[in-house]
Amino acid sequence: MSVRKLYDLFLESTGVTTDSRIVADGNIFFALGGENYDGHAFAQQALRDGCSLAVIDNSDFAVPGKTILVDNVLASLQELARYHRQRFEIPVVAVTGSNGKTTTKELMREVLSAKYNTLATCGNLNNHIGVPLTLLELKRYHQIAIIEMGANHTGEIDLLCRISCPTHGLITNAGMAHLEGFGSPEGVLKAKGELFEYLKKTDGKIFLNYDRSNLRDLVGDLEAEYVSFGSGKGHFVSGTLQASADRLRMAVRVQNPEQLFYLETQLAGDYNFENVLAAVCTGIWFGVSPAEIKTAVEGYVPGNNRSQILETSSNTLLLDAYNANPDSMKAAIINFSDMPGKNKSVILGDMLELGEYAAGEHNKIIELLHVKGFRQVLLVGEMFCKSTAPAGYLCFSNVDRLINWLKQNPLSGRFILLKGSRGIQLEKCINNL
Repeated sequence: MSVRKLYDLFLESTGVTTDSRIVADGNIFFALGGENYDGHAFAQQALRDGCSLAVIDNSDFAVPGKTILVDNVLASLQELARYHRQRFEIPVVAVTGSNGKTTTKELMREVLSAKYNTLATCGNLNNHIGVPLTLLELKRYHQIAIIEMGANHTGEIDLLCRISCPTHGLITNAGMAHLEGFGSPEGVLKAKGELFEYLKKTDGKIFLNYDRSNLRDLVGDLEAEYVSFGSGKGHFVSGTLQASADRLRMAVRVQNPEQLFYLETQLAGDYNFENVLAAVCTGIWFGVSPAEIKTAVEGYVPGNNRSQILETSSNTLLLDAYNANPDSMKAAIINFSDMPGKNKSVILGDMLELGEYAAGEHNKIIELLHVKGFRQVLLVGEMFCKSTAPAGYLCFSNVDRLINWLKQNPLSGRFILLKGSRGIQLEKCINNL
């Protein structure tokens, strides 16, 4: 079936789904396959639950009048999303990076929504499946879209660009993340740089984090035009960090027309400075007023285990356990060390997908903890258990074993940092803190 014919069916539908557990009447079900599942096995259930059609690439699951047989279900979903996106002449802002891309995307949504009807990636749907699903949510009333792009292999950002056709783009940073897939820090930069390469080829606009020298070099190599933001002078938007201990506070200067305003956010950590400044820069570029930006940024409350300060009945938690890599882990530890407070404890989970760099990077984190003088350190995961941890640091192979220890040794009156990769699931221990 041609993408045009599939698109006509999509327009008659109530949307698409790839999860047979989340079905609305009139949906089109795409029977995607994965390492541990085959969506075809759920196609008939999706049809019984209200889907009007199911897209399949295995004729064994055909249902007359109810299934559409294609060569490849995933490719058809991606082609459909690209075709749909091309029906919209609106700005599409792509956001990628090793750290901070989801927080930046959320802040940008708050800022741009002050002026525009904005579509943005929901949660962390930022891969080869999530991006198409987000694009297919575009409606005629949307005036701008923000598409978060994640990747763990070279070529993925380029693919997502070809699907979403961004007109503007931002790389938060390019550091030590997903090294198992990218091979090296240089591989990370090259992969993230696929966004800038796409924008250069299509005359798109780059928002450049000028504080990151490797991103400056990347743009220089492309000889691309850009809109810069950073902590120095002379940028389209400049910022000055004023405080970050409990809440990030900063001054922002807009170049033209020259304006100065101040932000007091509900985010913890100076590592969020660049994320806020990126959102401010895009907002100013698209004509959102400083007053509107201030209201949007100051009203944003972080969620989903990112830079959250939580008060339990026994302790104060700095919860930043959504994900972790060496750069974000170091930043979190340094920030936590600088924050006022007594009786500090650190609970860290393994940093995953580091490949051959894993042992060395985990040992560097141990060294940093020792230098910063933390006395109570609880480490979770295989790599931390193999590291050269000093006497007194406790290691647990998984979070369930940590929970059992906490039940026997409850913590009270502590200020606790929780930071680890998504796969470690440190948030499971919150009820025991």
